[in-house]
Amino acid sequence: MKNKIIVIVGPTASGKTNLSIELAEKLNSEIINADSRQVYKLMDIGTAKPTKEELQRVKHYFIDRVKPDEHYDAGMFGKEGREVIELMINQDKIPIVSGGSGLYIKSLVDGLFDGPERDENIRAKIEERLLAEGIDSLYKELCDIDYETSQKIQPNNKHRIIRALEVYYLTGVPISKLHKMNKIEINFLPVIFGLHWERKVLYQRINQRTLGMINSGLVDEVKNLLNMGYNKNLKSFKTVGYKEPIEFIEGKISYDEMISLIQQYTRNYAKRQLTWFRADKRINWVDANKNTKEIIDEIMKLYKSS
Repeated sequence: MKNKIIVIVGPTASGKTNLSIELAEKLNSEIINADSRQVYKLMDIGTAKPTKEELQRVKHYFIDRVKPDEHYDAGMFGKEGREVIELMINQDKIPIVSGGSGLYIKSLVDGLFDGPERDENIRAKIEERLLAEGIDSLYKELCDIDYETSQKIQPNNKHRIIRALEVYYLTGVPISKLHKMNKIEINFLPVIFGLHWERKVLYQRINQRTLGMINSGLVDEVKNLLNMGYNKNLKSFKTVGYKEPIEFIEGKISYDEMISLIQQYTRNYAKRQLTWFRADKRINWVDANKNTKEIIDEIMKLYKSS
C-alpha cells in the first residue's frame, strides 16, 4: 500500500501558508513549498513568503532555493520534491505539500519528464527568431510538430513554447512523446485539498494583501534587487508584484496605478489558478471561511478515510 501525503492547494491569498503551518505543527511534520516564485532568494515581499517567525515554527523546503537569475523549473522541483517526500516518509512523518503553482504540484504528484538539459546555443537561436518573427510564428511551428503539447500551452507562453521547441530540436522527438516514453513512477498517494472562498471575499483578501505588501516595503525590495545588478528582464521579475514596481521606478506609471495593477493582475492570476485546480477532480474542496481548527479536522477526517 502506498503512503499518503497531504497536498493543500488554492489561489493566491487563500490562506494556504497559515493552514499548512498549523497542520504541520499538529502532525509534527514539515512543509514542501510548491510556489514557483518563492524558490527565489531576496524576493520575499512580492512573493508573499512565510515570515521569518513562520519559518522558525515549521521547516519549509524549496524556499530560497536559487538566486533570481538562476534557472529552476517544475521538472526540477518534482524530482527534488519526491526525494524530500521519501525522506519524510522514512522518518514516519506525513509530508505536507502546500502551494498554488499548478504545474509544480502536477510535476510532483503525477510526474513530469523534464527532457534533456538546456542547450544555450539552440535556445539563443530560438530567442533570436522570437525577436525577429514574434511568438505567433513559434507557436504555429509547435502546433505543426507537436500538436498535443501546443494544446496544453497558452499561445503567449513564450518560456514553455521555447522549451518545447528546444527539446524537439535536440532530440528530434516531440516532448509529448518523450513524456509518455519516460513516465515517472509515483510511490505515494496524494490526498489533495483545495481552499475555497467566495470570489468577492477572495478579491478583497487579494486587494488587502497587496496594500500590506506595499506598506511592508515592496518598492524598496525591488529597488534593492535592481541596485544589486539583477536585470529587470529576468524571468523571475516578469511576474505580478515585480514588473509593476519596476515600471513605477522607471516613471512609466504612477504610485496609485502600480497598486491598482498589482491588485488587478493578482485577481487575474487567481482566476487562472482556480481554472487549473477545478480541472483536477481529485481535489477535495473545503470552505476556507471556517476557522483553522475546523478545516484541519475536516482535512484529517478525509485524509484518514482516503
